[in-house]
Amino acid sequence: MKRSPKTTLWIGVYLLLVFAPLILLFIGPRPAGREFWRELSVALGFAGMALMGLQFIPTARLPFLANVFPLDTLYTFHHQTSVVGFLLAMAHPIILFINNPYTLQLLDIFNAPLRARAAVFATVAVILLILTSVWRKALEIKYESWRAIHDLLAVLIAVMALYHMFNVDYHMSNPLQRSFWGLMAVIWAGMMLYIRVIKPWIMLQHPYELKEVIEERGSSWTLTLAPVGHKGLTFMPGQVAWLTVQRSPFSIRQHPFSFSSSAEHPEQLQFTIRELGDFTATVKDLPIGERVYIDGPYGTFDIDQHAAPGYVFLAGGIGSAPIMSMLRTLADRGDTRPLYFFYGSQTWESIIYREELESLKKKLNLRLVHVLERPPEEWTGETGFITTEVLARHLPEDRAAFVYFICGPLPMIAAVERSLEKLHLPISHVHSEQYDMA
Repeated sequence: MKRSPKTTLWIGVYLLLVFAPLILLFIGPRPAGREFWRELSVALGFAGMALMGLQFIPTARLPFLANVFPLDTLYTFHHQTSVVGFLLAMAHPIILFINNPYTLQLLDIFNAPLRARAAVFATVAVILLILTSVWRKALEIKYESWRAIHDLLAVLIAVMALYHMFNVDYHMSNPLQRSFWGLMAVIWAGMMLYIRVIKPWIMLQHPYELKEVIEERGSSWTLTLAPVGHKGLTFMPGQVAWLTVQRSPFSIRQHPFSFSSSAEHPEQLQFTIRELGDFTATVKDLPIGERVYIDGPYGTFDIDQHAAPGYVFLAGGIGSAPIMSMLRTLADRGDTRPLYFFYGSQTWESIIYREELESLKKKLNLRLVHVLERPPEEWTGETGFITTEVLARHLPEDRAAFVYFICGPLPMIAAVERSLEKLHLPISHVHSEQYDMA
């Protein structure tokens, strides 16, 4: 896939920040007499700390990053590099202990120097952060509680680790190294300030009002919002936003949903939400006039960033919400390009937007293919799941020229991607949005 100049730029900046402390180890003055293994442990520790520290950035939903990289890619990258950073950081003390067992005394939190105790506390905090993140659902930790714990542990790790590094004062005696880590501390603090203060304050100045709650099929509800005292926001069809409902924007309770309305009508925003428990179970009871705060739009899952002679949409369940935004937008624009929509649902009665999809066929050059897991007796359409065979029966001969958008549960996305791969479609033409980001 060809990368855009912005993508290449930000990847380069990220790599520079990760490797900068290692570069400074080589170009800066180094005291003589340090053995190889000790220097290696320090280098790995620096690299691990840089990687873990930079995790403040992908989760901050900075517009200049979130609109360049797919959101699920940013979150996946955050999860994976956090683990890599932890392993690199852990290699630092492990190598020291193996190379010189005498250093095991530094684990004595009652008698060891304060800088060593800070490193121990930081390590314990990292382990707790990873365990509560990986097994949050298994431990039945509510999202809001986990997010508060996650933030507190992240700040504790940063403070303790920096205290340890600056007070060891060996390589950190290099002014360039100290300046770099001072800059990193400013970046981390800036990210926290942006996430917890600046962004909520901006949202507070741009409230929305709930105008309508529309009951849809499939235990789903559409919220219609209108801006209060401002012009509203513009978005691209298929993008996502975080909603804060019945809370201050300074609250940590936010929920990501895709826009389902047409991008041609930013004065009236819609989000379709399926009842799955917790917050989503309360959507149908929200009072008209309720204040809602929106953080967005974000993401690259949209037709405007991926021009093509035609589009193929593949969705399962509530994954149809961003697809509807795209279809409604194309209809409002009078678009005549060929469109294919493969929509997987459990039953005929659970198909969200069923009637509107039929009416859109009159406005668009749209071929609609429903795939039902439990079809009625008289059903003559596709059954089961969206497979390679189903796709091959309905897609045109020139299907390789089309751009594909997939949205739905993670297993469905994985299966459909494998089916598209079997059809030998260009990977650069396939885009997915996962409904399990945060």
